[in-house]
Amino acid sequence: MAQKRSNPKPGNLVQTIERVALILDRVGTHPQGVAIKDLSGALGLPKGTVHRILSSLSYFGYIRQDRETKNYLLGLKLMELGALLGSQLDLRRVAEPVLRELAEKTGEAAHMVILDHGEVVYIDKIDAKQPTGGLVMSSRVGARNPAHSCAVGKVLLSHLPEEALENLIREKGLPARTANTITDPRRLREHLKAVRAQGYAVDDEENERGIRCLAAPILDGRGTAVAAISVSGPAVRVAKKTLQDVFRKEVVGAAAEISRRLGFNGRTGIQ
Repeated sequence: MAQKRSNPKPGNLVQTIERVALILDRVGTHPQGVAIKDLSGALGLPKGTVHRILSSLSYFGYIRQDRETKNYLLGLKLMELGALLGSQLDLRRVAEPVLRELAEKTGEAAHMVILDHGEVVYIDKIDAKQPTGGLVMSSRVGARNPAHSCAVGKVLLSHLPEEALENLIREKGLPARTANTITDPRRLREHLKAVRAQGYAVDDEENERGIRCLAAPILDGRGTAVAAISVSGPAVRVAKKTLQDVFRKEVVGAAAEISRRLGFNGRTGIQ
């Protein structure tokens, strides 16, 4: 029996996506696999339609076919996505108290992001308490930014393999967000080497005029940079000296603590 949905069915539901979801649900209820004719009968869809969808899902790894029985089973790609989802949810749970303390200590907004298709995606944000009339960051969970123009993005780019970085530069380009954005590939490569060596990155009004930021990487048990955290604030409140004298120690320390809680046992810190 296909999984029931608790949320209301949207009026603009795409038919193909609906059929894909129904097929995946149905296949998932058959540990030994299911034949096309059985899927077709159970879902009330033509065998040709079911075959085309299964072929496409197989190509991308979401479905696999048993060589002997010819039955269809869920693909390993779904396991991979499930593991990624689990790690992201666990990451937020582990990082939240450290991120909250970071915002309280610095008096500015603390963020956590991941890298997705050459962009940073904000997965958590803790706003510091500001006095009445104080400036508040407009960033929000779910928002995206180009990776090359912000501190969190530069930290994560600095941990990419060289080939992956070159592909990203070629595909995304380095568009200017402000007059301070690094738009020259050679200069960015050199800058990222320095970021990787020192363990943190600074955004001095590079992504948004009037905003300064400092970020450090979150490393998992294998030493992989899975996310980055930062503290950001208006330039009128956050001087360059504040970035180096206050934010650097607090952000790098918080990132090291989150990494430790994720199982990283290497050495991190300010160099």
